[in-house]
Amino acid sequence: MKLTTYRAGGGDRVGVVDVEGGRLFDLAAAAARAGVDAAPFQSMPALIDADDAGLDRARLLVAARGVDADLWVDLAGAELLAPLPEPRQMRDAMSFALHIRQAGRGGKAVYAMRSGGLEAFNAVMQEPLEDLPAVYRELPIYYITNRLTVVGPGATVHWPRYSQVMDYELEVAIVTRRTRANIPKSEAGAHIFGYTIFNDFSARDRQTVEMQGRLGPAKGKSFDGSNVLGPWIVTPDEIGDPQTLEVEVRVNGETRAKGETKDMLFSFEELLAYASEDETIHAGEVFGSGTVGNCCGLEIGRFLESGDTIELSVDRIGVLRNTVLRQG
Repeated sequence: MKLTTYRAGGGDRVGVVDVEGGRLFDLAAAAARAGVDAAPFQSMPALIDADDAGLDRARLLVAARGVDADLWVDLAGAELLAPLPEPRQMRDAMSFALHIRQAGRGGKAVYAMRSGGLEAFNAVMQEPLEDLPAVYRELPIYYITNRLTVVGPGATVHWPRYSQVMDYELEVAIVTRRTRANIPKSEAGAHIFGYTIFNDFSARDRQTVEMQGRLGPAKGKSFDGSNVLGPWIVTPDEIGDPQTLEVEVRVNGETRAKGETKDMLFSFEELLAYASEDETIHAGEVFGSGTVGNCCGLEIGRFLESGDTIELSVDRIGVLRNTVLRQG
């Protein structure tokens, strides 16, 4: 199933997406009509907490009430929100070697541009790539990002006023279920509720300065609208192997990059197992894969302009579309 959160009648609703039919199925309304408990469909966290029982009930409702035309909403006209508007936690990994190596060079180039301008930037971008630091093969590297800055498909992301270099990042993300600590790798797949697309917008000029402090990104990654999820959550049965997905980045209709997820250094299951070591992972958290190689401007030396529309396409999930706009 493809599950989304959308706004209708002044409130947020949870729906099943029929992409081919271009429509959404209102689960709470269907439950009320069928005379069954609608509690699992009051929000996406509620559905995640309901686990298999909630998903099974959703499937049964679509099968039983899918003929009721008034329970469907036109997808094109619906106001889609982030499928999980407020994750219980958000972590973002570094899983693709090509991205790590190219972003390292790109970060140096952006930092050099502060004093040497475009000429210095271009000079650094011509330097050979450094080898992948060994630590990235030893354990899954991730950081905790801001779960309160999440927006969804179609949202306009307002460029932070302190930045001149705005960037996109194409990632695949999982949403967790079943709260637990010390998850064995062999059981971690059962803790994946579904998959979505994650655009990790980044203010690169601020990020490259912050990283000199050897602590991690702050305002380079944390501003209103910086974490975009969507367009929906796809359950694992429709994804299959998440390391066989083809991806594409388009800006204003122009393809800037294509890639695939096969080269993840660690699987989502390994990432979950590692993060849960003596730490409880809660249902309704988001784990980003890290940027697929070539799928951000930092790697290829092309950044965003005000008014640009960015489309992140991921096989078997869909397309996440947003616009960036300068403020003031």
